[in-house]
Amino acid sequence: MAIDHDRLFKELLQTFFEEFVLLFFPDMHEHIDFNHLSFLSEELFTDVTAGEKYRVDLLAKTKFKGEDGWIIVHVENQAYIQSSFPERMFLYFSRLFEKYRAPIIPIAVFSYDAIRDEPSSFTLSFPFGDVLDFRFFHVELPKQNWRQFIRTDNPVAAALLSKMGYTESERVELKKQFLRMLVRLELDEAKQRLLMGFFETYVKLSDEEEQRLRSEVEQMETKEKERVLELIISYEQKGKIRGREEGRKEGAEQEKRHIAKRMLRKGFDAQTIHELTGLSVAEIEEMKQGGSK
Repeated sequence: MAIDHDRLFKELLQTFFEEFVLLFFPDMHEHIDFNHLSFLSEELFTDVTAGEKYRVDLLAKTKFKGEDGWIIVHVENQAYIQSSFPERMFLYFSRLFEKYRAPIIPIAVFSYDAIRDEPSSFTLSFPFGDVLDFRFFHVELPKQNWRQFIRTDNPVAAALLSKMGYTESERVELKKQFLRMLVRLELDEAKQRLLMGFFETYVKLSDEEEQRLRSEVEQMETKEKERVLELIISYEQKGKIRGREEGRKEGAEQEKRHIAKRMLRKGFDAQTIHELTGLSVAEIEEMKQGGSK
């Protein structure tokens, strides 16, 4: 199943938006009043010339400290290499400004694994003069040294260790330090599960690596060891429960499809089968066209 990178990042940053700004843009953090923070609905823009549609990842509405007017913070997660990305950031900026008529703070998060020198500007110039010099704030995660973040008590730093620059040989140590951060943060269960799920999506240890991790955790100071092991066991148990629930759901869906095929063979129409099984008419029609064997 393909990873929905934008959804994962959006959920993480909506939950810990202030922590994200503080982590990567401390100067910006000093000026923003997070007491007025709210999130706007998704904006969908169409590129008429390319015939493509783009959805803005995250829009936050808030204020500067001591000021009355609203500002918009636009955060775009870029999970793949795209040469025209700076131009797209400018188009987002211009259309958002046109709609909201408010200061727009544009931020790009480059989260793909390749290490590149990403441009953070879009310019238009001629031999006789410059017309446009648009710049946006950016974070290049693969260039970040993950070890520089493990002493911070920032939940965004913990989750994004999984997208920073680490080697294959560091994977076990990376997860161990992530778990230690999670224990120190003392978050509620829902937030803890969010960070764990994010990290595990991008760093999935093999069975051998998990055994090495357990062995290294056993060498920790007793109190920390107990809390980290409790975290590992709790997450494993929840994972098994989710797996069983997903298995039951898949089994139920399979049974619905079997019933639908039998009904098709007996001559029932698609609408009737839809009403009785809950399967979509489109799926039933597809079964019908492909044969009901």
